[in-house]
Amino acid sequence: MLVAIGLSLVALFGVWVNHLYRTWANPKCNGKLPPGSFGLPIIGHTLDFFAVHSLYEMPPFIRKGFERYGSLFRIGLLGQKMVISTDPDVNYSLFQQENQSLLLWYGGTFSEVIGEESMLAKHGNPHKYIKNLTLHFVGPENLKAKLVHEMDVATQKHLCSWATNGTAEVKDASRNMMFEFVAMKLMSYDETKDSKKLGEDMKKFMNGLIAFPINIPGTAFHASVKGQKKIIKALENMFEERKASNTSGDDFLGYMVEDSKKENSMMNDPKVVAKLLFAVLLAGYTIPEGWILLAALPYVHLTPDKFDDPFAFNPWRWQGQELHHGSKTFMGFGIGVRLCVGAEFAKVQMAIYLHHLVTKYRWSVYKGGQIIRKPVNIFPNGLHIKIAEK
Repeated sequence: MLVAIGLSLVALFGVWVNHLYRTWANPKCNGKLPPGSFGLPIIGHTLDFFAVHSLYEMPPFIRKGFERYGSLFRIGLLGQKMVISTDPDVNYSLFQQENQSLLLWYGGTFSEVIGEESMLAKHGNPHKYIKNLTLHFVGPENLKAKLVHEMDVATQKHLCSWATNGTAEVKDASRNMMFEFVAMKLMSYDETKDSKKLGEDMKKFMNGLIAFPINIPGTAFHASVKGQKKIIKALENMFEERKASNTSGDDFLGYMVEDSKKENSMMNDPKVVAKLLFAVLLAGYTIPEGWILLAALPYVHLTPDKFDDPFAFNPWRWQGQELHHGSKTFMGFGIGVRLCVGAEFAKVQMAIYLHHLVTKYRWSVYKGGQIIRKPVNIFPNGLHIKIAEK
């Protein structure tokens, strides 16, 4: 009797697995799906997505699909069914069609962490409203009037500190520099004086943002979700405290407090305010990735004895490095309605940073510098430099 029950349970399990696979592999669709495979149920091609590869290598989950099916193919990723396009003209067109034929959507795990209230997840008029509000902080007018000078002062202070110490781990030091500046301008927050330690939680968030989506204690993704929730709660409290104090303050948070007093303002909801502040903090925290690559690329492929003089004429140092130009082949700041509102802010800050680094300092890499992708750019051993004033 027990044997029969056991065999029945095994048979039912087999039927369920078969049904799950068929449902996953052959979803209902009103149109015609491109060629490809969704892989195993839920898992799909996620393992290839997180596979380590070199900086200039095409991500394995894209390369395998491209080689087998061409520039447009379907794939299973992070528990979702997706269509991948590697055609720059198609992608350019897709960006231009948001709010017409298409809506922006983020994968389940990313949207779970970022949240529906985020500016990144808004569409149509709500997105336009929040975008215009954010431009008050990072737009060209405020850049010219205030931020350029303040960026310059803050950047020189930090680079001088690096040179005084004699060494720096560029990745963390650059991120700390940008977080300190953006947090102060956003909400007058100082990591060195505040017990909330938002910078530490932001680091936990970033470390697990692009991680295998297993939300259980001990995983990087769980730490990421937990870190984000702590930051959001702290930002909500800051907004409510500022609003209750009846003093706006000379920062972006104060501007949102004033906006919240208007009729039908979206800034009445502390969650919306917190998610907007978080989105801008996150953007500022990730800006240094570009600096690090630009500063490091000429040197990471050289032998240690050639690190000494970054100003020496070495035209071959760029050999083998592919640099892509053109609005359709490189869209690092987005396009169409999703053009990054902080694009000019990021470009100006990067220019200031590189200007002072190149013209006022000599530096050499003494440890680390290896760049891999998993799938974002990672310096597994950091980028440690010796630095001194010229």
